[in-house]
Amino acid sequence: MSLRICILETDILRPELVDQYQGYGQMFQRLFSQQPIAAEFTVYNVMQGEYPGDELSFDAYLVTGSKADSFGTDPWIETLKIYLLARYERGDKLLGICFGHQLLALLLGGKSERAPQGWGVGTHHYTMAAAAKAPWMSPVVEELTLLISHQDQVTALPENATVIASSDFCPFAAYHINDQVLCFQGHPEFIHDYSRALLELRQQALGEQIYQKGVASLDREHHGATVAEWMMRFVAHKPGAEPV
Repeated sequence: MSLRICILETDILRPELVDQYQGYGQMFQRLFSQQPIAAEFTVYNVMQGEYPGDELSFDAYLVTGSKADSFGTDPWIETLKIYLLARYERGDKLLGICFGHQLLALLLGGKSERAPQGWGVGTHHYTMAAAAKAPWMSPVVEELTLLISHQDQVTALPENATVIASSDFCPFAAYHINDQVLCFQGHPEFIHDYSRALLELRQQALGEQIYQKGVASLDREHHGATVAEWMMRFVAHKPGAEPV
């Protein structure tokens, strides 16, 4: 029996990228379709007010990345926060990527804000925390590498959160809260061509030095598929049960 995942899409891609990449919901579906754990996905664009009906149930809810600030006060963000808090209090499993990673940290007692470190782009390496040895973290990696694109960061975690991966640039790059919440600052759904296209579109805003460094980093492989597998195993895992 396959998992049922609700993807809460929190962005609309720039017009230049829509034809090739459609949206983050579709990018996640393509990524997860390559994983060993079967899953079915339904995408709702919450920026446009789309949410699943009350009669529908899912094994997990995934909040995507966004151009918006997680600490913003846009009406759709406030609505999403109310929705996610209700899901959390109900005991549903929640997954967050980039904006979703930051929003869930903020919502559950942490802090996210514009980072003084500035933009993080391209391929980034993280050190795995010694405590990060959960049964759903298979396959095991000694260092985590992901494609990133963000200028905001989580600067304080919720009290009950456990750090999974960190770097000097991004100390809270991944975390989980028990068996219920799993979040990553990096983008497992990104591919090199999409990251390159984003860099080109943002070249002026980034400045030449950051842009060139980001482009040069794209010759490195990343663990997007590994993180996708962790996420599916996290959703499938039952506390006290053997690893999936």
